[in-house]
Amino acid sequence: MTLLLISVLLALTWAAITGTFSLGNLILGFVIGGMSLWVIRLQVGQAQLLRKIPKILSLAGLFLYELVLSAFKVLILVLSPNMHKKLQPAIISFPLKAKSDAEITLLANLITLTPGTLSVDVSPDRSSLYVHALEMPDKKQMIKDIANGFEAKIIEVFEP
Repeated sequence: MTLLLISVLLALTWAAITGTFSLGNLILGFVIGGMSLWVIRLQVGQAQLLRKIPKILSLAGLFLYELVLSAFKVLILVLSPNMHKKLQPAIISFPLKAKSDAEITLLANLITLTPGTLSVDVSPDRSSLYVHALEMPDKKQMIKDIANGFEAKIIEVFEP
């Protein structure tokens, strides 16, 4: 029953992302969601998945908040006169606490999807993620924000 409910939620998410709530698109989303659940069935048990749903929703909420906030900041920066004088681009080395490939990949993707930032590379020893920011007045604060935000939430989601 739980997998059915999750498949329905994934179908609704699929329809919301594609912007089409037709019957065919909902069925396609249900099939894709069901196949996705089948692929990860051994890694995620039903009880464990139910326990993680609030953590996943918390991560999604944080991402949406950061997405809107950073989009607004980039908008203000781009529309301001003398934008070239206000830019403070930089590349930082973010020390990773996340260890698994899935955690690092998700972190890199969330950073890249947030306007004004871009994940550039992961160090060969997987201890650092290189991040480019369009505007970075305080390097230490940015590292702290990523560590206490996206990375902390991702580690919560992936903890056993």
